[in-house]
Formats: sequence, C-alpha cells, structure tokens
Amino acid sequence: MGYIKSQLDLIKRKDPAIKKNIEVLLYPSFKAVTYYRIAHYLYMKKHFFLARCLSEKAKKRTGIEIHPGAVIGKDFFIDHGTGVVIGETTIIGDNVMLYHGVTLGGITNNKGKRHPTIEDNVVIGCGAKVLGDITIGKNSKIGANSVVLKDVKENVTVTGIPAKIKK
Repeated sequence: MGYIKSQLDLIKRKDPAIKKNIEVLLYPSFKAVTYYRIAHYLYMKKHFFLARCLSEKAKKRTGIEIHPGAVIGKDFFIDHGTGVVIGETTIIGDNVMLYHGVTLGGITNNKGKRHPTIEDNVVIGCGAKVLGDITIGKNSKIGANSVVLKDVKENVTVTGIPAKIKK
C-alpha cells in the first residue's frame, strides 16, 4: 500500500487534473512505472526473458516502452505518456518528469552505455528526443520537440533542433 500512496501523492503533485484518488489507477504513468519496477527487479536477477515479457505487456497496455535494464530513480512521472521510449542503458535520477512522445534513445548498436543519463529534477517536454550517451544536468528543462545530441549543463533550458541554450 505504501507504493500506491507514494504514487498517488506524486501524481497529485505533478498533475492538477486528478480529481479523485482512485484515478491514479487509470494513469498510464502509474501502470508503466509499476510494471517497470517489477520488470527491473527481474532483470537485475537475470530473468531477462520474463523481464522483457512484462515490459512488452506494459507497452501494449500503456503505449510507454521502458526497457527493464534502464535505471530510474524515485518520483519519476510521465504525463500522458503515449509514445515514450526509454532505452536499456538510460539512467534517470530523482524527480524527473517526461511528457508524451519523449525518446531517451541510443545512436549506436555498440555494447555498453549508449543511452542518456538524466540527472535529478529534469523536465523533458513532449516529443523531445534525447539521443546517445550524453548527460542532462540537474534542474534543466528540454523544450518540446527538441533534439538533444550533446551534454546539457545544470540549471538551463534548451530548445530547438539541434537543442541550444535558450537565452
């Protein structure tokens, strides 16, 4: 029950559209992150096939694809969610928020770290693509539909294709 309460509190903080507590059970983010947490546990225990089966089930139910090998911190929230893709070697810190259509993807099929690291308190706008083994610094924001191919410093907002610091 502690997990559901923490997710309810998180969603109520992040999304003013929630009217009743029971609605949390309808949120794609709640379902996808719950499936991810179980799949990640299985993945870490080297039950790779079961982990991938669970993540595929979550993708079909929510439209959100989170590889069970990704590492995700606490208070992670995806608003709306459809079309979100999070790759295997992605690392996401605490209190990160993604909007629909975000891709945290790779640009190579080489072994090793090939997906982004997203530090704490980052917001990534809808449709943004963050690609490769790059780092998005703490407290940064990425504008909607931006394409980020290079590291982003802490405490900045980037927008555009390719993304640049907004002045």
